[in-house]
Amino acid sequence: MILKLQNNNREVSIKIRFVFQASYAIEAKLLNTVDFPPLKRTLENYIKCDNDFFGYFKGKDLAGIIEIRHLNSYTHIQSLVVHPKFFRQGISKELMEFVLNLYNTNPIIVETGVKNKPATELYKKFNFIEIKQWDTDHGVRKIRFERKL
Repeated sequence: MILKLQNNNREVSIKIRFVFQASYAIEAKLLNTVDFPPLKRTLENYIKCDNDFFGYFKGKDLAGIIEIRHLNSYTHIQSLVVHPKFFRQGISKELMEFVLNLYNTNPIIVETGVKNKPATELYKKFNFIEIKQWDTDHGVRKIRFERKL
């Protein structure tokens, strides 16, 4: 089941941050980096964030989260994370389908590390096209994808 998360509620944001930290620790290893800015994101940042957060629940467990910044001219998938104990269960796919059905702006944008093969393969399956690659100041090569309706 996918539900909108009320991230301005401290207890909800604690759960959101827990999933993000677990998932991003794995991504940092995939990207071969120790200085990974998403792991430095504070609880207060989640609480005060204006983005939309949607959670995928397996029973009572918050298994995955997609974070969306929605503007009139485009939608940006800020983050898509799954707790490692729920990897390889189709959660990312279901969250993507949910968001693509919910937001119909043109384009929809997403970024990830080039070495994050599970993410890049997922986005390509949903007809996202590579727009550009660049190196960050923390040593990660990133890739931007865009999907137009």
